[in-house]
Amino acid sequence: MWLYNNKVITEDDIKGYVGFVYLIENLDNSMYYIGKKSLKKTKVYQKNKKKKRTLVESDWKDYTGSNDLLNEHIESGNKIRKTIIRMCRNKTEMSYYEAKEQFSRDVLLDKNSYNQWIMVRARKSNLMIDK
Repeated sequence: MWLYNNKVITEDDIKGYVGFVYLIENLDNSMYYIGKKSLKKTKVYQKNKKKKRTLVESDWKDYTGSNDLLNEHIESGNKIRKTIIRMCRNKTEMSYYEAKEQFSRDVLLDKNSYNQWIMVRARKSNLMIDK
């Protein structure tokens, strides 16, 4: 279950977005993880000996992040809270706001962060600036 603006997110809430930046908090040990998740993924299949691509829903509803230690803690029974920080309209926006959150929280210096690296590539022309 994902929370957004203090309420459980629904299918209607995600219309018009490609993904989101999120915060997963381990409520048992006060550690946290900042990441991004796409709502759709590309599925490749073969039809008439040609590869075809189609967009299908990703595993975003059940997703728990890509950090192995975080997932080990979840599997061992630790309680978590999954919060969407920002809904994004394109992948560049997701990358930018994920890195912005990570840097603003000093995730690489914070002993309570599960994050182990920050990787970002973003082009200004792809950002949908809504200021």
